[in-house]
Amino acid sequence: MSERSAWDAPEAGAPSLSPVTLVTVPGLHGSEDAHWQSWLEREMPGARRVEQREWSTPNLAIWSDAVRDVLADIDGPVVIAAHSFGCLATAHALTPAGANPAPCANVKGVLFVAPASPAKFRFAGAFSARRLQTLSLVVGSETDPWMPLDEARTLAQRFNSAFVNLGDAGHINTAAGFGPWPLAKHLVETLARHVSPEYEEAESRAYG
Repeated sequence: MSERSAWDAPEAGAPSLSPVTLVTVPGLHGSEDAHWQSWLEREMPGARRVEQREWSTPNLAIWSDAVRDVLADIDGPVVIAAHSFGCLATAHALTPAGANPAPCANVKGVLFVAPASPAKFRFAGAFSARRLQTLSLVVGSETDPWMPLDEARTLAQRFNSAFVNLGDAGHINTAAGFGPWPLAKHLVETLARHVSPEYEEAESRAYG
């Protein structure tokens, strides 16, 4: 029997589970149609994108508020796939200090891809990397112009995230050849499948 995704409809006789919603959080200038985030949205039914009023003007407070606004409008578990400055906005949104934590309570996993260096975006607002209260994974690159690999690894440690070194992958964007990206889909589905006890329980009953 093939493995079901957390996005699939339940099979006959299977328990009814709340669907997982993918939320993408693009970085500076947004993610064009050929970008892996746009591809991922087309692959995941019901996916939502965090839209910014000014894609060319990164602002940590405003962008993180936009993340919380989208989360507040979703019922059920959420997995986030963020890129570049969108990673900083996401982490800031999920930091409970000074924020209403309620919209973030359903976030069950976060995929941070090629996070931008907070030092390069000081002008966008003060960012403090703190331990996150959800399962997360940081994917870094040895040739990312926006974040040296060692800094990406340190950021992952501060988030309490797992870390993956993708090697010579640039900024892990369209320019670096990351349009359709099956690994991103696999990582998002893995987060969706394993972070929620109800999914683990259901899979255990369904597959023994």
